Amino acid sequence: MITIQAKLIFGSSEDKQKVLDLMRRWTSCMRYAYKRLLEGHKRNELKRQLQGIFNLNSRYVDDAIMKAKSIKKSCEQKGENPKKVIFGGRELFEKLQKRHINGRAYRELQREWQEKRKGTLYSRGDRSKKGNLNTRIEIDGSLTKLRINVGEKEYVYATIKPGWKVKGGTYTDRNQLLQAISTLGEPYSVELKLKNSVVYAYFTVEEIFPKSEITKSNGVIGIDPNAYPKHMAWAETDSSGQLLSYGEIPMPELESGNSSKREYYRWQYAHMIVQMAKDNQKAIVIEKLNIKDKGKRGDFSGRKSRRIRHYFGYRSLLEKVKLLAKREGVEVIEVNPAYTSVIGMLKYAPQFMVSKDIASSYVIARRGLGLKERIPHNYMLLLSSFNVNSLEELKGYVKKAVKNPYVRKRQLREIDWAIKLLQSSGSEPGRLSEPLDGTSKDSHRKLSCNLWRVLRVAVVTPLSPDRVLRDMSVLKSLLVSGQVGKTYKGRKFLFLGTGAMVVPNTACWVWNNLKRRTTNSPAI
Repeated sequence: MITIQAKLIFGSSEDKQKVLDLMRRWTSCMRYAYKRLLEGHKRNELKRQLQGIFNLNSRYVDDAIMKAKSIKKSCEQKGENPKKVIFGGRELFEKLQKRHINGRAYRELQREWQEKRKGTLYSRGDRSKKGNLNTRIEIDGSLTKLRINVGEKEYVYATIKPGWKVKGGTYTDRNQLLQAISTLGEPYSVELKLKNSVVYAYFTVEEIFPKSEITKSNGVIGIDPNAYPKHMAWAETDSSGQLLSYGEIPMPELESGNSSKREYYRWQYAHMIVQMAKDNQKAIVIEKLNIKDKGKRGDFSGRKSRRIRHYFGYRSLLEKVKLLAKREGVEVIEVNPAYTSVIGMLKYAPQFMVSKDIASSYVIARRGLGLKERIPHNYMLLLSSFNVNSLEELKGYVKKAVKNPYVRKRQLREIDWAIKLLQSSGSEPGRLSEPLDGTSKDSHRKLSCNLWRVLRVAVVTPLSPDRVLRDMSVLKSLLVSGQVGKTYKGRKFLFLGTGAMVVPNTACWVWNNLKRRTTNSPAI
């Protein structure tokens, strides 16, 4: 959807007063319909009843009922009580109840609350009417006007002034876009809002995207935005999932600044990603993020985490990439983000000697191609040797070595989770029942994902329990001695090197390192 904001200029104060009276009646109709919906009334009976009460035509009344239904549904989805909705804003209402606010400040709050409560009008578009019947865009010479139906065959005309801050042709471009919308005959919705005694119009029209010509048949580019440090990691693959190139796009401008500045740079970075996809003729793969956890107290969490995420704006950045890619005919694939960082950190970061963020973007790209990740054989040997006792030993090490109480609490929670999984996964208490590669059976798919998490606990925690491990090269000696990728006839395993090799028993590698650090060296 495309939304264009514009200021309305009325020819006389009488015309403006008629529109303000219409907005007051419409908002009253919407509030009345909301109360009746809570009582169980139906749309059809309300539509006939409200036309006579508020002196509105059937289209205005239908739009008011639709708006009331959307507010009620939104409250139910959020788990809030629909009966406690305050039209005009709860925050402003609670401020008005405070006795220490008086004089001019109180009058300003009261005016703002009344404008939000009574200064709204919404009119939906209709394809059969070639646009919008109640609020229609009309062209009058060089001017673009909005015709507003205020009564029975009574109209008020207001001049549309989009972008009153004229910079670089903004006024002309938006004006031409509104004129194009009015001549195409496509349905568009109009919402009027009163702000500081000025009426603004918001025109919304559905955007028609071209057919995607750049698809994943040529390969993909997986992107992984990271808030700390602020950069966009990307990895390019061919159609079979082989890594071709990779890199990082630093984003220091998203570190601070006002919202308009950050929004501008998000668009710039989104343009860079889409242009890269066009130049390489690759589709784009992104994570389907659903960020709910706003952070808790602890290491890189709580207030610090909320501030970083607020400035960075994962969802806003990825939505801009999606929108620009659709406009340019580039296919966008959304994938489940679960365990992409863990898989990239343990498998591809030591294999290609890249950062864990680039490795994560490579996993995202492969997931967009429909490829599944196989746990390397040597990791499976390591997992098969883990039991509850060994993880209990790791728990004792973390309690002793990690000085930060919040980090220690987080690590112990992860270890407890891994112990519960090992206790419930094997036929013998505390041991895995059989080696799984994580790709063959659906019943083992969830367990395989959990095994990646157990690997992170058992491998990464002893190496760096009190901070984020950035250098994954230490894992390469463990990874290359196991199975990496597919097996071929005549060879038991495929290695990064050449020739056949005998897989050593490296299951105790991490634990030898653990004991050495516990006895000979202090905690990092």
